[in-house]
Amino acid sequence: MAWATRLLGLPGYQEAIDEYKPQDATTNPSLILAAAQMPAYQELVEEAIAHGRRLGGSQEEQITNATDKLFVLFGVEILKKIPGRVSTEVDARLSFDKDAMVARAQRLIDLYKEAGISKDRILIKLSSTWEGIQAGKQLEEQHGIHCNMTLLFSFAQAVACAEAGVTLISPFVGRILDWHVANTDKKSFEPLEDPGVKSVTKIYNYYKKFGYETVVMGASFRNTGEIKALAGCDFLTISPQLLGELLKDHSKLAPTLSVKAAQASDLEKVHLDEKAFRWLHNEDRMAVEKLSDGIRRFAADAVKLERMLTVRARGYGWE
Repeated sequence: MAWATRLLGLPGYQEAIDEYKPQDATTNPSLILAAAQMPAYQELVEEAIAHGRRLGGSQEEQITNATDKLFVLFGVEILKKIPGRVSTEVDARLSFDKDAMVARAQRLIDLYKEAGISKDRILIKLSSTWEGIQAGKQLEEQHGIHCNMTLLFSFAQAVACAEAGVTLISPFVGRILDWHVANTDKKSFEPLEDPGVKSVTKIYNYYKKFGYETVVMGASFRNTGEIKALAGCDFLTISPQLLGELLKDHSKLAPTLSVKAAQASDLEKVHLDEKAFRWLHNEDRMAVEKLSDGIRRFAADAVKLERMLTVRARGYGWE
């Protein structure tokens, strides 16, 4: 299968990166939590804990600093194996605090700089709340820090991200499908009728029709049919399992999405201030529920990771 969409691999498993050789990679709290429990990565965990202890402060501050360091250490390891960029996520518990997200993003970038990694090789992942989108706008405009807006489920979120001028968005194809399977009578969809595929197609067409430079990166796929139905999208982030299935598929595949088709679409331009954004997003029940659920899940895994680091730190004599 050869086509014009860049394939991005999910990290946490160095073997997958070695085998599939993705251009870029992405992390999230759930992946870091899983990887941090693997024997192969215990040196990174120990280094992160030592970093937190070295900076001092309260136990909570030390664990927070250790967590940030661990995210960056994983990012640095991944960047040794890929030519492009790695996405590193800001704590989901900050999703409604713009200033805190900006500060945490800058701290992550500083940690990468200390490790000899340029900010041009990093995408900071932020939740696509109104506050997160405005944090992305500030980071891009004032600090030259590139942002990847995650947990994106609604057209309102996509429009606001485009107007904010962020580098990249990650609309979650599979989680949209999950919601429709769980909450409607229809339990299966052909790829082109898949609600997640239709959502990303609309966003892609809107961006290309109106000349937005923000990259559309489809994410969270449930099957290869969804991936094929979005052939031609700017980027796709694909799990090692689905990437393996695709590499065994030798059928010819033509791009489904194209700039030409997008420019011929009947979409109309929309402008969203905060009030309009909140209303339009609120009108999409699926997006409201999946955004809040996604934040809660990432936050829960962040708490689990902190607890794990706390237990490990006490093993080194922390009080």
